[in-house]
Amino acid sequence: MVGDYRRASTVQNSVHIDVVLNPAEIAQLPQRDLSTTTCVVFDVLRATSSMVTGLAHGAVEIYPVCSIEEARALKVRLPDAVLGGERHGDMIPGFDVGNSPLEYADVRDRRIVTTTTNGTVALRACEGAKRVLVGALLNLHALAAALRASAPATILLVCAGTFDLFALEDAYAAGRLIGGLGGATLGDAAQAVAAIAGRYPNPLDALLAARNGQALVAAGRTADVEWCAQVSRYNVVGLMEAAVIRPLPA
Repeated sequence: MVGDYRRASTVQNSVHIDVVLNPAEIAQLPQRDLSTTTCVVFDVLRATSSMVTGLAHGAVEIYPVCSIEEARALKVRLPDAVLGGERHGDMIPGFDVGNSPLEYADVRDRRIVTTTTNGTVALRACEGAKRVLVGALLNLHALAAALRASAPATILLVCAGTFDLFALEDAYAAGRLIGGLGGATLGDAAQAVAAIAGRYPNPLDALLAARNGQALVAAGRTADVEWCAQVSRYNVVGLMEAAVIRPLPA
């Protein structure tokens, strides 16, 4: 099965893949020329996994914002939207839902406004890119197919991290995607995350080894970790345009 996935996902040799590993690098993205770059943003535990789950269950639009105040102001403009997000892993007081992907399975035909500590910030930092895709383990196959179809000159995998730190689970997902995209040249960081992915054949092992995974388990949220560890459960990719995420047209 893995072999079929990789053969179907080969990109052209002219494609270069690199990786942003932490929030300090993400903060520099607005100053970079990303005009020929497709960014894929990973916040596996849990923001982008929740977004992919929401899109797969019929959410029509997701509005990622950077602050609680911005989220509340947008909710005033979009009163029917689901208001979701977290700070320090917990649901924000007065919000409709938190950041568990299990909360995003009942959103058919809804719009979602969301703010998280790292994931939504990483997405908005990529606004200057030619294309911005929402990535997770949950949609790896769909991501690979989308990248193969569009054949961008440069692919930048953006690992959202945790607070100001590197996050193992995001690097792992980036490495798994690289493993399914043969034929590209890899920067140093891309080679590093590919090596991380090779260390954990079982995705759940990687997420449980991560600091975030351990914190979620300690908080009684093991089900979230298990959900986010599923590979290619959904055939959906989020495309962010003008700060709004919608399902990428088939």
